[in-house]
Amino acid sequence: MSETVPASTTKAAAARARQSALVTAEGSTTIADTVVSKIAGIAASEVAGVHALGGGGGRAMGAIRERIPGARTNHSQGVSVEVGETEAAVDLDLVADYGVSIADLAAGIRRNVISAVERMTGLHVVEVNIVVNDVHLPQDDAPVVPVETRVQ
Repeated sequence: MSETVPASTTKAAAARARQSALVTAEGSTTIADTVVSKIAGIAASEVAGVHALGGGGGRAMGAIRERIPGARTNHSQGVSVEVGETEAAVDLDLVADYGVSIADLAAGIRRNVISAVERMTGLHVVEVNIVVNDVHLPQDDAPVVPVETRVQ
């Protein structure tokens, strides 16, 4: 005869296994929020159909920051995280490319972010919330034509 194991027992064993990767007899490993937010930001931006991360104000500040010599790209733009001892939750704000299925895009982002964060940190990602703030249209990239002046 086979006995069934309660789901709560299985979840508890999985939680102990996850915890053992970060907390061992030799010491514990703490992962900062900024580490998780960078990993999540890079993983989200790798998905085809993501035009940019962040809301309008954040993207404007990012554009200004990138024009400063020596400044680095902020991979955490549009990403906020909560990190516990063994779990993490991720919130993303983004702009999608026009024509992309937003439901499929969100599924791809969740899959990529969860995979990257769990693989690199050992933390269990409990949720990835996505807010699509805007849709990027192809004509938004049209170059600005300089107006000729009458006087030189």
